[in-house]
Amino acid sequence: MKYELVDELRVTYPVSWLLEIAYIKPASYYKWRKNNHKREEKVRDEQEIREHILGIHFMHPEYGRPRITDELNENGYLINHKKVYRLMAAMNIQSVIRKKRKRHGHSPSNLFPNRLKRKFKAVGPNQKMVTDITFVSVGEEYYYLSVIQDLFNNEIVSWELAQRNDLELVLKTVEKWTKKKDVAGAVLHSDQGFQYTSKIYSNRLKDYGIEGSHSRKGNCLDNACIESFFSHLKTEKLYISKCKGEEELEQALEDYIYHYNYKRRQKKLKKRAPIEYRHALTA
Repeated sequence: MKYELVDELRVTYPVSWLLEIAYIKPASYYKWRKNNHKREEKVRDEQEIREHILGIHFMHPEYGRPRITDELNENGYLINHKKVYRLMAAMNIQSVIRKKRKRHGHSPSNLFPNRLKRKFKAVGPNQKMVTDITFVSVGEEYYYLSVIQDLFNNEIVSWELAQRNDLELVLKTVEKWTKKKDVAGAVLHSDQGFQYTSKIYSNRLKDYGIEGSHSRKGNCLDNACIESFFSHLKTEKLYISKCKGEEELEQALEDYIYHYNYKRRQKKLKKRAPIEYRHALTA
């Protein structure tokens, strides 16, 4: 308790003064602080892995421990099958064994060509867009955040939060974007998730005059820019805020996305924030 109290008050009072009052040796305090930081980092890392396991399970309920482990490793999470088994058991996740059944009138998914081919630079706004969904946990609850990002200035132009990872979430995100921008001729790139390969999604893009684009299957680097945004969002805001409910989560997302668009300077944008960069280059 004394160590935690000193750590809490250190932003207001000199550490040396606090340690003297609490009869704590500086070496002991800094050792505790280093170990505590490692514990917090380990908890954050494990929580992120839990989110990915849950996401893979929702997308592929038939996957068991070996295939989930392979998916995690392919996405850069070097973890062995024993830890995956432990986390799946703690989350009460099991693979669903599916019975084979005849399908009548089944039509294949709609796939777009990979129009970006990892060429993530755009010469103007609303030309090259990327979109994806990430998983966010609040206690025992899990939410899904859908985002559209403009590659011209990395601006987040649309986002939507929901408790279900479904087609409606994606369509609402696209609709919000189209209401704010002239989207005709824009390329909207995504992975090959079931929402993005559905006929309804394809037809909706066509109605708006948007050109669809898909990453190659199992290749997360084809959509690396938006994965980078999700990483910043979680490490700079969500892991720190520790939201206790949906309202707090939505407010935290709104606050961070405003900060990201208007205030967070980026080296590749000549040390400007996304909207500042857009105004400077389109003025």
